[in-house]
Amino acid sequence: MKVSSRGEYALRALIALGLQEGNVSTIADISGQTLVPAAYLEQILLQLKMLGYLKSRRGKKGGYMLAKAPDQIVIGEVIRSLEGPLAPMGCVSITSYEACPLEGTCLLKPFWALIRDSIAQLLDQTTLAHLIERKL
Repeated sequence: MKVSSRGEYALRALIALGLQEGNVSTIADISGQTLVPAAYLEQILLQLKMLGYLKSRRGKKGGYMLAKAPDQIVIGEVIRSLEGPLAPMGCVSITSYEACPLEGTCLLKPFWALIRDSIAQLLDQTTLAHLIERKL
């Protein structure tokens, strides 16, 4: 599993908005806090809104805010929504399995599956609230 800049920037934006929970933040404010270019950030925020993590307000006092409480935003769900499967190799992916000609005799498959499960467990047990409160 590799997290792209889109995934990292999305998490940065969620943290910035989580720290302002209940308040509206502009793209410029979020960009300044996260060091994500505003044009790229706007695309990411729109995607997070479409996924149900954010809501927006239009107008002069407009911007973005969390659509859910930080303890209801599971990091594993966010990453899967933005990045796809967590498995390091297709042969151990639960959602995007890819057959391998060595599968029957491969001694690496259990190792890759362990990595997948460890990553998934950590991400699925971590909420935005954990990150904001630094409770990892």
